[in-house]
Amino acid sequence: MTRSIAAASALFLALAPGAALAGVSYVHAGRLVDPETGRVLSDQLIRMVDHRVAAITPWTTAPTDGPVIDWSRYEVLPGLIDMHVHLADTEQSNNVAEPLLHSEADIAYIGARHARETLRAGFTTVHDVGCFRAFADVALRDAINRGDVEGPRMSAVGAYITTPGGGGEVTGFAPDIQIPADMRVGVVTDPNDVRLKVNFLFQHGADSIKLIATGAVLAEGTEVGQQELSEAEMRAAVEAAAAHGSWVTAHAHGAEGIKSAMRAGVRAIEHASLIDDEGIALAKAKGVYLDMDIYNGDYINEIGVRDGWPAGYLRKNLETTDAQREGFRKALKAGVKLTFGTDAGVYPHGWNARQFKYMVRYGMTPMQAIQAATVNSAALLGWSKDVGALSPGHYADMVAVDGDALKDITVLEHVSGVIKGGEVVR
Repeated sequence: MTRSIAAASALFLALAPGAALAGVSYVHAGRLVDPETGRVLSDQLIRMVDHRVAAITPWTTAPTDGPVIDWSRYEVLPGLIDMHVHLADTEQSNNVAEPLLHSEADIAYIGARHARETLRAGFTTVHDVGCFRAFADVALRDAINRGDVEGPRMSAVGAYITTPGGGGEVTGFAPDIQIPADMRVGVVTDPNDVRLKVNFLFQHGADSIKLIATGAVLAEGTEVGQQELSEAEMRAAVEAAAAHGSWVTAHAHGAEGIKSAMRAGVRAIEHASLIDDEGIALAKAKGVYLDMDIYNGDYINEIGVRDGWPAGYLRKNLETTDAQREGFRKALKAGVKLTFGTDAGVYPHGWNARQFKYMVRYGMTPMQAIQAATVNSAALLGWSKDVGALSPGHYADMVAVDGDALKDITVLEHVSGVIKGGEVVR
């Protein structure tokens, strides 16, 4: 717990960070941002029972049937959601061989650190959309759920569904280098192979499926405008996922790959960098979510140039950054459903909230940006009953900030307190 929170928490009965709040407990919120209604309520009492919100009422006097966290000087929001992270992997570097420099045990420890950094930054739920070592994300999710590791609630995809040598492969090596089998679990060659691999992922714990529909910015030998998975292959993935009661998102930069993925039935598009007007209209008509990482380009350009990232990475980043932001602006104006996804792992975990100011800069109101990272992202996950809001029945996931996020969205970059499921994180 930070010094400022500790000083404000005398009524908390000396409960330490990490302590679970069994039974009844409370938060006294100075201001409460409600993304479900778009309202801000002053001086509220949040009642928590067994890790969930039981009631929200105006503050009158301190209750006596449970401890109270005094956040009366803070603005309180639901725990934030990032729909595009890579926790169970190394962070991006200038070395294309980086994925091969770490054992499975290394990745487990690295993932645990990333999970802790993400949670302590106020992101209590994430969609982890892929790792190079298959099922490292599933193992991390399960460790968090068991209480072995501190981290956010995770939805995991298990591995990338990608073509041989495609944007989801470890690439950039000599042709006689053999990539480990656990880094090629999702490589597919035809629609039937897609079905087999999708079923395999679900059998081993995946929550949803991530397709690599087009080339990637940060992969050698692929181009962002090039479609890699066919529409038939993507449709096979959607149908196989539906048979498991689940859904599919697609990494897609190029305009044709984006539209092909939407026609195939995916629920969301990651990046959507080169989306055209026809693609925006199709997303609106089909109710497809766009998850656009519009902060990422500046980081790649700054740090990639400084650290000597491969020239192809830097070229493709320049080809997509401004176009993606213009597509974001157009999609927002058209009323397309937009979520909050950052591609954390390309840049340091815990910096997720840096994207908020970009979403506001490119057209959103601060409330819309907060809604993207709460109710909209919860809806895409299919978890609206549990996360993304603080109304009764939801998990008691919340953050405190010292300032007014509706006037200055950057206050979300420095949260003062975090609670997950009624448990004090910081």
